Amino acid sequence: MGDYQFLMLKDAITCINQKVNLFSVILDFTLPQRTKGTDYFCKLKVIDESHSEFWVPVHVFAQEIDGLPLVASVGDIIQLSRVTMTVHEGDVYAIFNNKFSSFALYDGKDGDSFHPYKVSLRFHAREHDERRIASLRKWLASSEVIDVPNFSLLREIDRVVCVNLACKVLHISKTTNDKWMIFLWDGTDAPPISIYNKLEDELHNPLPLHFEPLPPSRDVLCTFPTVGTILRVILDVDCVTYILQLLKVDQWMKFFHVFCKMHEGLWYGVFTSSSMIRDMPNDDILIFERQSNCDQRSLGELDRMPYWSCPWPSKITEVKRIDVPFSTLMDVLTCKKETNNFRCVVRFVAVIPWRVEDFRAPCGAYRVRFTLEDPTARIHAYAHAENGEEFFNCSSTDALKRKVIKLLGVPASRDGEAIMGGARNPPWVQCYLKSNPIKQRHWIFETKLLG
Repeated sequence: MGDYQFLMLKDAITCINQKVNLFSVILDFTLPQRTKGTDYFCKLKVIDESHSEFWVPVHVFAQEIDGLPLVASVGDIIQLSRVTMTVHEGDVYAIFNNKFSSFALYDGKDGDSFHPYKVSLRFHAREHDERRIASLRKWLASSEVIDVPNFSLLREIDRVVCVNLACKVLHISKTTNDKWMIFLWDGTDAPPISIYNKLEDELHNPLPLHFEPLPPSRDVLCTFPTVGTILRVILDVDCVTYILQLLKVDQWMKFFHVFCKMHEGLWYGVFTSSSMIRDMPNDDILIFERQSNCDQRSLGELDRMPYWSCPWPSKITEVKRIDVPFSTLMDVLTCKKETNNFRCVVRFVAVIPWRVEDFRAPCGAYRVRFTLEDPTARIHAYAHAENGEEFFNCSSTDALKRKVIKLLGVPASRDGEAIMGGARNPPWVQCYLKSNPIKQRHWIFETKLLG
């Protein structure tokens, strides 16, 4: 066919083994991937007015990632020139060969420019391009062929699942195991996770305080919001360099098809070759909703309590100073003062030593280390000496066992006996902490365990 003639998809799919020119709407796309050789490829799914019920695949090959159509958003328009229509096992698709094919990418229905935002080397604009782009935008505006995806809040993740997220990128780092990790936040509290680690394993296989092998430096940590969960997301893709170029620290972005998983009671995400990233305009309603919710939480005293502790924490602990406003564990970790006191709502998820009989040192003083968590962080906090006496508030070993088992969320049988080795769901409780954030030392004090 002539170089200046563009076909509708319903006609193009009949031109097997021929080179055709297309103007289509992108329904879906994949991230760049390496072939078994030395080049790269990606896949597109395209539609137009003549073929909106069924999409046509396009396989694009290039020697470099930059030679691929790096699509900004589903619903954008692509101009494809001299792509070969091929059939395999009854399925028709188009093949883009960078030796003779070319492409141009345009904004979709909300676009007002007829200039492409990305083109290939062999692209040449044509006289009637603007008319065809305008026609496709009008069709998109009047139809519902492009689904508006749902975006989950971190608060709404309740199982291992693939989700779309609208989050702010807080930080990007390379871990000690040579993986890149991004830190995402939307201002909401991810739900608590059941703890399956055995209490007796804590000494030799302790619950991690964070998902990454090494935490961010204190300088970086102090730039993070102190309310809401920060989700660590591993980049598990071949084209890491390309993804890193797309990411913008301190900007809100959309993440599609992120796998949310659990590791020892901590949520984390995995960004795979099926995942996608998109920019968000500053006036996006999703940003406004998330930022407004966070601003309200930052102002209110009770709103700094974990979302999941509402309407009020368990009464198995008691703090003396109820006039002190609530803080999160991230408030504790990022405090600028050398020592400070905090009233927190936390879960006690682990303890060393695990046997109540070993809580006291040979000298008779308490020496117990607890692992505390809330939606923002995990820390180690100590019940030591006179503060331990006040906290445990018990003279009987059996009575203390019952209290500690309840505090750690160990399930009990109908007759009240602890069922060791199963899933634990520690309750949300109040706790008063004395903290030295700079030295990362925290002590439980002015708190009583009531049982």
